[in-house]
Amino acid sequence: MASSARIPVKLLAFDTSTETLSIAVSAGAGPVLEHSGGGGPQASATLIPAIEALLQQAGLALGELDAIAFGRGPGSFTGLRTAAAVAQGLGFGAGVAVLPIDTLLAVAEEAHGLCGAERIVALLDARMDEVYFAAYERTGDRWRTVQAPALGRPEDVAVPPGWTLAGNAHALHAQRLPADAPRVAAWPTARALLRLAPALLGDSLAHAAADALPLYIRDKVAQTTEERTADRARKESLRKAAVQESP
Repeated sequence: MASSARIPVKLLAFDTSTETLSIAVSAGAGPVLEHSGGGGPQASATLIPAIEALLQQAGLALGELDAIAFGRGPGSFTGLRTAAAVAQGLGFGAGVAVLPIDTLLAVAEEAHGLCGAERIVALLDARMDEVYFAAYERTGDRWRTVQAPALGRPEDVAVPPGWTLAGNAHALHAQRLPADAPRVAAWPTARALLRLAPALLGDSLAHAAADALPLYIRDKVAQTTEERTADRARKESLRKAAVQESP
């Protein structure tokens, strides 16, 4: 742990791992500036213009940043590829270090900000009837990884007593996740990445721009047309079942 390292205060963060694009900028003083929009394929066209607009609003040039943080995955293959490519390009062009952060850790941080929970099992929908999940425990301003990011079916997710289940897949898999665990709807937001960045940078986890790589867990990253159709039908069925089960 490099506790004597200078803690950067000018940060750009973005996440495109889900269906929501999230960007945030911290200029060190004043409020955090944020932007959200459509993720997925849209992010590849809108991410850079939105970053430029947010930096201009903050009065910052890329070269003034202390680091660029991005959600490295797991998540949407297209989204992760977009985030890594943009982080590489911006970091290399401006000579700024990049900080890849696990999206599930960002989910845990976002949930902590929402409800104060410090023992969190984070999960994100992975399609194909599966979820990405990991477990984190917080002490002070740092998280310890208890279960590294993994891919599995919802029933594979174990939530110990006293732990909180956080993520974006509760409605889709409501009947297949532990019923007695507290649940918090949370996404890997850029604001959460900003909060995580100082401690991670203090631990010397930043990289040169060329090393801004995505984290893929699933070997198969694309669906056939039939699989996409079946996935949409499954989600609609699960949504209807969740509504019928609601009091």
